Amino acid sequence: MFTLRFDMRAPAIGAPPTDLYAAATEMSAWAETRGCVAAVLCEHHCADDGYLPSPLLLGAAIAARTEQLMLNLVILLPLYDVARLAEDIAVLDHISAGRATYVFGIGYRAEEYAHFGLSMSDRGRLADEKLGLLRRLLAGEEVEHGGRRMKVTPRPRTPEGPMMSWGGASLAAARRAGRNGLGLLANGGVPGMQEEYEKACRDNGFEPGFVLIPDRDTASNCFVADDVGAAWDEIGEYLLHDAMAYSEWNPDNQVSANITTAKTVDELRHTSPTHVILSVEEARQRLAQGEIFNLSPLCGGIPPEIAWPYLKRFAALN
Repeated sequence: MFTLRFDMRAPAIGAPPTDLYAAATEMSAWAETRGCVAAVLCEHHCADDGYLPSPLLLGAAIAARTEQLMLNLVILLPLYDVARLAEDIAVLDHISAGRATYVFGIGYRAEEYAHFGLSMSDRGRLADEKLGLLRRLLAGEEVEHGGRRMKVTPRPRTPEGPMMSWGGASLAAARRAGRNGLGLLANGGVPGMQEEYEKACRDNGFEPGFVLIPDRDTASNCFVADDVGAAWDEIGEYLLHDAMAYSEWNPDNQVSANITTAKTVDELRHTSPTHVILSVEEARQRLAQGEIFNLSPLCGGIPPEIAWPYLKRFAALN
């Protein structure tokens, strides 16, 4: 069992964006018949390497090429016009036949808020306000707010709208998920996070939902190779680009998975748990122990012709 993660970074060392987007849809269609349970699509803006700014559009493309694959879209909620977002979610719910789910977050990059003309200091307030409006719109209400009258058509295929969770790696994120009756799909953990989530749920009349709080050492980018050393020579620079880009965005982050301080390919290989290349036998043993693998086949802009053999090698183990 495994997931695919696409953030569509396309640095100068990697493949062109057109090739990467074509490969993402093709890989998703291929992988759903070989044990892949979900494609995870992440969002950021104003990135020099073209990080995916529109997970809903890519989600629609993948949904059109697949029949069973779940889609998990990571959405920076404060950055959206809530009525337009509700419409896009409703349409994707039909295109995907209810397979698209959402993890909302508030983001952490000032450039993104400046890009949309918003104040980063308002992000918590905007998140709470827009989440409430979004849920009412997806439930079919006609909503008046801020001098606007909003009504979303068509109604989503899923009653009350698709499954929603909240992300983040803080007590505030846990409380926001709980008081809104959402699941908590964190990208890292701090002490007391689950307890705060459960308390916020019950204080607001909800039973706690699904919780996933990954360890800091969770491997979020896994590859399988016949020759591990040769694989690091082949794709190490792409993995390092991905690792360093996240590190530069999160210089003080000590809790989230997928963050490393590695500055060289050799350091990434030998000291970091975030980007891992396993031998076939190592991967087979970990699968036998029930591990669910997080694959990022196009990590750092890996050209598709290089990426495909790693994906196929892993899938052959299932």
